[in-house]
Amino acid sequence: MTIAAFLGLGVMGYPMAGHLKAAGHDVRVWNRTGAKTKAWADQHGGTPSASPQDAAGGADIVFMCLGDDPDVRAIALPLLEHMKPGAVLVDHTTASAQLARELHEAASAKGIGFVDAPVSGGQAGAENGQLSIMCGGDADVFAKAEPVMQAYAKAIVHAGPAGAGQLTKMVNQICIAGLVQGLSEGIHFAQAAGLDVETVIRAVSKGAAQSWQMENRWQTMEQGKFDFGFAVEWMRKDLRIALEEARANGAKLPVTALVDQFYAEVEAMGGKRWDTSSLIARLTSE
Repeated sequence: MTIAAFLGLGVMGYPMAGHLKAAGHDVRVWNRTGAKTKAWADQHGGTPSASPQDAAGGADIVFMCLGDDPDVRAIALPLLEHMKPGAVLVDHTTASAQLARELHEAASAKGIGFVDAPVSGGQAGAENGQLSIMCGGDADVFAKAEPVMQAYAKAIVHAGPAGAGQLTKMVNQICIAGLVQGLSEGIHFAQAAGLDVETVIRAVSKGAAQSWQMENRWQTMEQGKFDFGFAVEWMRKDLRIALEEARANGAKLPVTALVDQFYAEVEAMGGKRWDTSSLIARLTSE
């Protein structure tokens, strides 16, 4: 049993923390909204905390699943003053690689381990304990965190030193952006051509065009249902981080930049909280 703290009980963090408790760990939780903290404790039987410092004090491993760089920086840096030497701080937030390197350096100076560990798999993956986790950090620190993260993971990969997990997540989002746009155009074309979309998907989904997005989203995309999954506003945040990194490292991401602008159009349509598969909506709107 590990004494674990989990900070941030959003659509991802709430079930992830629940899996930790179900795996037998002593889990202390904190969320900006106190009602969410209490609801989680009532449901899972863990310990509600009044502050991040209260949750992290004495913990062997502290998990964060927050919003963006400023949120992480505001919580993590003061938190290091309250964590015990030898503990590990794991950041599941999708944030910048530069921030991961900064936190690694700050944590190391205090004898604390740090792992940047963004996740993929969406709300369903978190609820089912089937997330893919991309990790950066020192190998020995990763080895401490990996067995605990298994509670909500189907795959965990150590991609390299601090920041490598965030960079790998950027690759993930770059690939998804292009895939969803391609699938949107394919379904839209099939509709315009008068084809039966289900028949078309059955024909192409077992070949080279197959993807998770096709298998899991084609039907709701055809129906114009976007009230689940990963929100457009969060995808745009992730793409912004990737595009900023590309400007720094010289990578060329023309399709990613274009799809980001398409998502901006979806936001203008009122789709800020729609699922990312809503790219098709800008093609089918009158």
